Amino acid sequence: MSSTRISVDPVTRIEGHLRIDCDIQDGKVVNAWSSGQMWRGIETILTGRDPRDAWLYTQRICGVCTTVHAIASVRAVEDALNLEIPLNAQLIRNLIIAAHGIHDHVVHFYHLSALDWVDVVSALQADPQATATLAQSLSDWPNNNARHFAEVQARVKRFVESGQLGIFAHGYWGHPAMKLPPEANLMAVAHYLEAMDYQRKSNQITAILGSKTPHIQNLAVGGVANAINPDDQSTLNLERLAYVRTLIDELGAFVRQVYLPDVIAIAALYADWLPYGAGVTNYLSVPDFPRDTKGTDFAMPGGYIPAGDLARFQSVEHFGDPFFEQHVKESIKHSWYQGDWTRSPYQGETVPDYTDFQEDAAYSWVKSPTFLDEPAQVGPLANVLAMVAAGHQGTIGYLNDAIARIGAIAGTEVPMSALHSSLGRHLARCIRTQVLYDQLVENYEALVGNIARGDYTSFNAPVFPKGEQMGFGFHEAPRGVLSHWIVIENGKIKNYQAVVPSTWNAGPRNQNDALGPYEASLLDNPILEEERPLEVLRTVHSFDPCLACAVHLHDNERRDIVRVRAL
Repeated sequence: MSSTRISVDPVTRIEGHLRIDCDIQDGKVVNAWSSGQMWRGIETILTGRDPRDAWLYTQRICGVCTTVHAIASVRAVEDALNLEIPLNAQLIRNLIIAAHGIHDHVVHFYHLSALDWVDVVSALQADPQATATLAQSLSDWPNNNARHFAEVQARVKRFVESGQLGIFAHGYWGHPAMKLPPEANLMAVAHYLEAMDYQRKSNQITAILGSKTPHIQNLAVGGVANAINPDDQSTLNLERLAYVRTLIDELGAFVRQVYLPDVIAIAALYADWLPYGAGVTNYLSVPDFPRDTKGTDFAMPGGYIPAGDLARFQSVEHFGDPFFEQHVKESIKHSWYQGDWTRSPYQGETVPDYTDFQEDAAYSWVKSPTFLDEPAQVGPLANVLAMVAAGHQGTIGYLNDAIARIGAIAGTEVPMSALHSSLGRHLARCIRTQVLYDQLVENYEALVGNIARGDYTSFNAPVFPKGEQMGFGFHEAPRGVLSHWIVIENGKIKNYQAVVPSTWNAGPRNQNDALGPYEASLLDNPILEEERPLEVLRTVHSFDPCLACAVHLHDNERRDIVRVRAL
């Protein structure tokens, strides 16, 4: 039977340029291609530079995933030098990681993907009092009252009547796949607006500790540049730390009283969507939040799960773990680079060779990573499943509670297998956010306690010996496993490669022509209207794509791309 080809180009509400092509037959996706439409040249920029500067450059891979590249980069150099990191530096880094992760997850759910499930225009038909009753049945959040919902509804009405929907323009309003009742839509829109304030609080924590955001300024190979003195106004002192604690407490309230109940409600009300979007069920994550100076003890475990079987979980233990190092490879068979190889990132190359879109040959600037020669899905779902398999009690408790609450609302038992889905990725991201909040509190208390004991050390100066050193740094970033790989020769960068979460997930077919996670997750998805492929966006957005990380733009001729004049 014949099929219809649809292209979504570009996919919006993501970072970077992503194209998705799908073949549709009998109302379902039967084939798919994921194509990154930019080239990353950061690796070539870094060649020959001082390894201590790499983290500043790699942060510029993206304006969203900034701190994560800085962290992975300094860890790569530190691994190559076998450098020990002061405890204060580990704790400050952990606080930044947790705050950035919460910010990223809140923004992703509300501002990048919720509008795939929430019909904003439908909210105009809602009864504010009935909306308050619904919201109060889910949470005791103070703003879950009829007055607040009426005010939000009035704001949306002004948008609609003006003919300019502003931030809500170009949505698939009225699409038959939109199934939330008007009251649930109004509740979600109100929380969408509130989330703008609370994601800012996360960023404030990052800015206080990292000097600015995006693109923090406080990292250094060997620790952090934060001077610590409880009584000095120009350093990290008690006043700043006290304000950080205030922000932490405010974030916790929003995560547990708004974000979690909203995800539970949407998952329950869209229970018919739980079977869709699984795709690749080989899951890879790495441990993070080191609690010691050597990077051997972690608060959040990680590892590899083949074929979704938690009983076969293999842990990744520490920085420099050979199990991770030896089994990460990248293929360029279907990517716009010279050659046809599958290699360790240590031997990776980034030499462009563009040939236009060829579905059976090269069709993406993204490479194809594999683990144990198989594609792997990375991200919060992989992270949560790994923590469950490793026996992390906080994750297990949060997950069991959320699944039970979804089942109670949906009126049916929800199996653990439902996590292998588009909605499962949203739920896992919310579960992980709760664990990140716990890490904010734990690392804050550990830092304050360590300072109170008189330890102000935050930096251990690196020494670069002659000859060649190799190392990699990993980080469980908001979108999944991020690793930077470096070869140093006589104190200069000889080779540098970044294997990022959206490279794992957005990659094209690999050396064995196996589909990448985006592509595989779209198979069998229902498509009710080919002209408005909302269902494609639902699944792709559930990964939180960041194509600016997966690929990046560099012009060797240094021509002007755009000029901006500030008046």
